[in-house]
Amino acid sequence: MTWAPEGTKATNMPGMPAMAQAYARWVNSRGGIRGHHLRVLTCNERNDSVYAAQCAQRAVEEGAVAVVGSYSQFGRSFMSPLEVKGVPFIGGYGASDEEFESPLSYPVNGGQASLLAGNGRQLAGDCKRVALVRPDTIQGDQMPSLINSGLTSGHRQPAKDIKAPEDGTDYTSEVNRALDGVHADPAVYGTAKAGGTADGSCVSASLGDHTDTFFDSFRRLQEDSPRVRVASVLGSVGQSLVNRTGGSAGPLEGADITGWYPVASDHRWDPMRKVINDFAFDDNRIDAADQGVQTTWIAYTVLRSLVEQLDDQGTEDITSHALQKALDRGDRAVDTGGLTPKLRWRDQDMLAVQDFPRIVNGTVTYQVVRDGELAAARQGFVNVTSTLERRVSDD
Repeated sequence: MTWAPEGTKATNMPGMPAMAQAYARWVNSRGGIRGHHLRVLTCNERNDSVYAAQCAQRAVEEGAVAVVGSYSQFGRSFMSPLEVKGVPFIGGYGASDEEFESPLSYPVNGGQASLLAGNGRQLAGDCKRVALVRPDTIQGDQMPSLINSGLTSGHRQPAKDIKAPEDGTDYTSEVNRALDGVHADPAVYGTAKAGGTADGSCVSASLGDHTDTFFDSFRRLQEDSPRVRVASVLGSVGQSLVNRTGGSAGPLEGADITGWYPVASDHRWDPMRKVINDFAFDDNRIDAADQGVQTTWIAYTVLRSLVEQLDDQGTEDITSHALQKALDRGDRAVDTGGLTPKLRWRDQDMLAVQDFPRIVNGTVTYQVVRDGELAAARQGFVNVTSTLERRVSDD
């Protein structure tokens, strides 16, 4: 099963179940995974704890051997039904703490923790003052300490914490508070129209689907104010948002963006793009540059590798228990085609991050909006494991 919220007022991830269905059509057109037909169930999680639990219960009742590449903030609701029945949770988006705590969870990225810590490290190079605009939610409450771990590793002061409604329709107040927090004073720096810039002042916004609403307010209020450098994480900002907000002439030009994976134009995504073109060409829910879609592709790559390993060992019945044993044993590392470091979930592969003990991949990528396009700011992965560890010891 793959679940994700669709049609809600908060964050939506319709591309994740759509990518799962396209993946199934692709592998089944080739005879399945070593002859095993792949049937994908999907469920609308609706950004609701009750529905998240219902999706998990349905996965159990319908005999899903794994939940793969899904999104939910309500790990406490969905992990318990899976744990009771021993159903592994493979390659979730990383939106809940339980994905990095449960022994039945096998994450492919470092979740929100690595993104925020990485964004702090990315900003530390140029930003003397940072304001973080984040949701006024339980998940949002974790964000300041995470971005601050990256900032302090670069010998910068902690960010100003600007709480915002997760489903806001206007963020004028939050923009003003953020600009005040980084001392973007026109009297000191001049105005944007006169070419003034607030050197060393940066605003990072991570509001999921409502990040575009924030930057719409930001653009209007920046017209007469000094230019402030902006930043975010992939998932809150993507190429489609850059395009919608004006491309190279919009507020996101020059923005520092932190992601988990290589930039969407990287050739390592070619196999995924071919599957989308051949098996989901008319499905407008799927954006190949979306991190949810990318995470789902990687998660199903893991599932496929595991089934092939079990087949090599002569296992005829692919069960949830067989998958769990293969994941825990880690006979072979999973190669994702360079989209992540090779993945394993043995005890010795878990990183020493106390708050997130199931993290096995503590890397991120640095990207930047250049001429209206998301591009790599530096080559290769950046390992933020030590930054995450430092955040725990500081706490």
